[in-house]
Amino acid sequence: MKAQVVIAILLVLALAAPALAFNCPVVIKQAEDLIRKAEGTKTNADSKPLIDEAKKLVGEAKTHHESAKTKKDHADAIRKAKTASAYAEEAITLATP
Repeated sequence: MKAQVVIAILLVLALAAPALAFNCPVVIKQAEDLIRKAEGTKTNADSKPLIDEAKKLVGEAKTHHESAKTKKDHADAIRKAKTASAYAEEAITLATP
């Protein structure tokens, strides 16, 4: 009985670790969607640099994710993607009258 519980716990832990690594693409995709939405608005002098910065950060997030070797690398990718989303949201806010 104890062996079955230990095996179940190890199996859960083994499956949970890879799930964290695959969270990056979801957050990156959300940032890309927000950037597309921001580009679809009426951009102005205030919003254009924000969109450009968001695109740059998404590119960096993709690079971090693709070359990730540790959890920190994945965390950096997620942080940059979330920051890109914030820039895109700000651009959308500034573009709306």
